[in-house]
Amino acid sequence: MAGLLSGSRLARFCFLASCIALAAHTSAASRRDLIGISIGNGGGRFKKTITSDPQCITNTWTGTDVCGSYKGFFCEKPPNVNERALTSVDFNGYMLQSASLVSFVDALPDLALFHANSNNFGGVVPNLRALQYFYELDLSNNKLAPCPFPTDVLGLTNSTFIDIRFNSFLGGLPAGLFCSFPIVEAIFVNNNKFAGKLPDNLGDSPVNYLSLANNQFTGPIPSSIARAANTLLEVLFLNNKLSGCLPYELGLLAKATVIDAGTNLLTGTIPASYACLRKVEQLNLADNLLYGVVPDALCRLAYDGHLTNLTLSGNYFTGLGACCWDLIKQGKLNVDRNCIPYAPKQRSHDECAGFFHRTKMTCPVSTYVPCYHKGYGVDAAAEEAKAAAEEYKYRTYSALKP
Repeated sequence: MAGLLSGSRLARFCFLASCIALAAHTSAASRRDLIGISIGNGGGRFKKTITSDPQCITNTWTGTDVCGSYKGFFCEKPPNVNERALTSVDFNGYMLQSASLVSFVDALPDLALFHANSNNFGGVVPNLRALQYFYELDLSNNKLAPCPFPTDVLGLTNSTFIDIRFNSFLGGLPAGLFCSFPIVEAIFVNNNKFAGKLPDNLGDSPVNYLSLANNQFTGPIPSSIARAANTLLEVLFLNNKLSGCLPYELGLLAKATVIDAGTNLLTGTIPASYACLRKVEQLNLADNLLYGVVPDALCRLAYDGHLTNLTLSGNYFTGLGACCWDLIKQGKLNVDRNCIPYAPKQRSHDECAGFFHRTKMTCPVSTYVPCYHKGYGVDAAAEEAKAAAEEYKYRTYSALKP
């Protein structure tokens, strides 16, 4: 009959109408409720995957009020959204254990931050490209599967913080790590099993805090690091297998407060450009294959700049600038286990002679000091000292702890 729906068409109409009503309701107020069901309420999917919970965190994951009662979950209003939504998850230190984070983190559509330091999450890093607000990822100190760098992370172009340290990632770092994040502040990949040469475009990143320590990287420190002169504040190359000549370009990092390239296979003399490191406080070149005379201008940074710790032990230096002797007395310079006459705790004559007999001195001796014409001096350093206190001072060294 005209104007009436058949039984099957009526059923389809009712189904569509209910879906539209549900969608409208979800977009307004109950999105959090559905997420709550997914996480914990009613035997939620993610809660079921937790196999160890020593702090009984998941006991709070009941009901549908994710924002009010679920420990580790936090809600705010995303941009252009009227209702509060689940925007951040902070599981730091909870020691939760689950075989996978897939279908959990990537299923939270308004998520901006996911912090999960010191848990026992396994599997692979979820693909988070669809999360339009996402900008902070911390999966450090977990049990993630030993596999290459998770390239899906490179799609998180709004990221300011990438932390995957203390896992078992292996292989090389992709060049995209240093050109995919235009506003990144920190990249921590230390204490993994990464290997191979560092990407040539390392200096293209605007990163402020970069930790590459305690991996198995080889080859030279890329000269492109000079392009990071206006952004890089702290960089750790510590404890790898980096080789080649100690790069002149490190001396161009005008804003750096921490430069640590200790425990590698770097060789050559200290370039004169290092006298331009007016803001550096911690400079570690220990346990390499360096030789020559420690420049007096470098040691003068303890007076003309901010240098408080210069570590050059475990090399093959043969002399010190006049000012350097005073730093030894002050405890600011460590030159133990070198080949410096009259300095304490040096290598034996035979050990030094053996090194110089078998070592080919092929690295260029750089005497150019690029900052002298810019008017640096005690007065300029004093002006810079007014801004020396920073909120995240030695942030990279903190990253060497789980």
